[in-house]
Amino acid sequence: MSGKTFSEKLFSNKSGQPVKAGDIIYAEPDLIMSHDNSASIVKTFQKMGGKNIKYPNRLVIVLDHDSPPTSAKIANDHQSIRKLVSDQKIDNFYDEGRGICHQLMSNHALPSMLIVGSDSHTCTSGAFSAFAAGIDRTETAGLWLTGKTWFRVPETIKVVLKGKLSLGVYAKDIALWLMNLISASGANYQAIEFHGDGVKKLSVSERMTLTNLASEMGAKTAIFPPDEILLNWLKEKHPTKEFPAEGLYWADEDAIYSREIIIVLDDLEPLVAIPHQVDNIQLISKIGEIPVDQAFLGTCTNARLDDFLIAAIILEGKKVRQGVQFIVAPASQEIYLEALNKGAIHTFVEAGATILSCSCGPCLGKGQGIPADGFNVISTANRNFLGRMGNKASSVYLASPATIAASAIAGKIVDPRDFLPLALEKKETKIKIQPKDEVEKTIVIASDDGRYKNNVWNYCDVNDFNTDQMFAGNLTYDIKSADGDKIVPHLFKGLDEAFASQVKEDDIIIAGANFGSGSSREHPAVGLAFAGVKAVIVKSVARIFYRSAINQGLPIIVHPEFVENFDSNVPTSVDLENGKLINGDRTYDFPKLPEELLKIFNAGGLIKYYQKLYSS
Repeated sequence: MSGKTFSEKLFSNKSGQPVKAGDIIYAEPDLIMSHDNSASIVKTFQKMGGKNIKYPNRLVIVLDHDSPPTSAKIANDHQSIRKLVSDQKIDNFYDEGRGICHQLMSNHALPSMLIVGSDSHTCTSGAFSAFAAGIDRTETAGLWLTGKTWFRVPETIKVVLKGKLSLGVYAKDIALWLMNLISASGANYQAIEFHGDGVKKLSVSERMTLTNLASEMGAKTAIFPPDEILLNWLKEKHPTKEFPAEGLYWADEDAIYSREIIIVLDDLEPLVAIPHQVDNIQLISKIGEIPVDQAFLGTCTNARLDDFLIAAIILEGKKVRQGVQFIVAPASQEIYLEALNKGAIHTFVEAGATILSCSCGPCLGKGQGIPADGFNVISTANRNFLGRMGNKASSVYLASPATIAASAIAGKIVDPRDFLPLALEKKETKIKIQPKDEVEKTIVIASDDGRYKNNVWNYCDVNDFNTDQMFAGNLTYDIKSADGDKIVPHLFKGLDEAFASQVKEDDIIIAGANFGSGSSREHPAVGLAFAGVKAVIVKSVARIFYRSAINQGLPIIVHPEFVENFDSNVPTSVDLENGKLINGDRTYDFPKLPEELLKIFNAGGLIKYYQKLYSS
């Protein structure tokens, strides 16, 4: 009998019975995280019939996405969240300016915990050897009500790290290289486990960078082992707690994996993600000259103390190039103070930086830091989608803190190894990058393109159709996800201007691979369900979007053969009850939902399902 992965062990423990990859179970998470979107979640919670949160001690709420608030509406939403926290006696609350939710989760996450959060980068807590996964707002409201939800036990990719990083190469470069190997959807609905002697060379902060970016590969979560490095870090973080190694668990040596990837850390060199896709990875040494107008050091991916110290070494005694805006946002107040004490903030300001609040606003285009038209931004963030930072007329490149600092000085994207005091002679490049296929470039559809015919919106040629294109990130907290009527006018604006004004009840959407990639933003699913879209047929779908669609009662049908052979010139229909797709004289079968989810779907979504159970 074969051994178990970490995920199989954890869910076996949670369910009280042996489980394997592919099984669906119900379980109670140990922690449930939310942020500014708590204002939407409470409305959904009340619609479900909820009055008292079942386990308020399991909640962690952080005001970080639009912080400090950029409008009176957001300020009022924040005040409503403070009232919720007081009324429901929620102890784990972090008000504006305290930091980014995924960084502050380091105060609560512990090995072998099951953690969920209403943000796609909840998987960051996998650095603490926890199973941490993003969910949407509706599902979070259901957890406030019941304390439990359904989980599909994921298959697991084993990533073996060998050797150690060279000077000038960092954890962000490991993550970008892994992105190149896996792609933006290659780990969809899977977990990633990190193994090998190279793990011992990575700090907890570096591990957080890797687990954070796992969501950009489609992964449900990513996990590091509960080794001595983690346990020593936890003992320093929580001096009054005990962390006996024998009480923790990790994957068995003979566990079965869907794939095994070996990365030789010594071979890596600085990398960059090219707009507008996170997996469009290139060697910095090979990209030629790309000017930089703005440099951003921040976000939940790379705004910790070691990131700041690395950047400060490069910037010491230097000035940011004239015309370059250099923006810095610490991940938490604690990190801010540490960086102040160690002189990094002083170095940044002297170099010409602007220091922002401890929040993640610039990453999604909220608050300060929105780039001008035509700007190239070099950023430590996790996403470079078109319009991600608040302006569709700008371009975002992703790289390590060292690359951001060096590029801010040079005014163009440069290899940080040229700016390090102890720079070594560069070795021959050992890794090879395969350029992305031309058809995978970001598509923007003209309003007169005519994608609507015979009741079908035809986006068969659109892969990686992400949630930022479906509903702009900078609207996420201005329009609540519970307000479907207000969402519809903004749907798909990042792809097809015609969609929002022309979509009708019983329309069908057909799209390519990795549909709904990106954030846990449920607005698109809510809006499509509100508009009466009958079904969405795709080659593949991102995990969180699939869950969001089920929660809204919106059918998502994965059928690559249908999409590849779709004929827009003949009528198309969907028979949900019998599992049939009809396109002209061709009929395609598709499987029904698992029995465990049919009740939610047949009720018309999670809200209506819980309304029947809990409304008085």
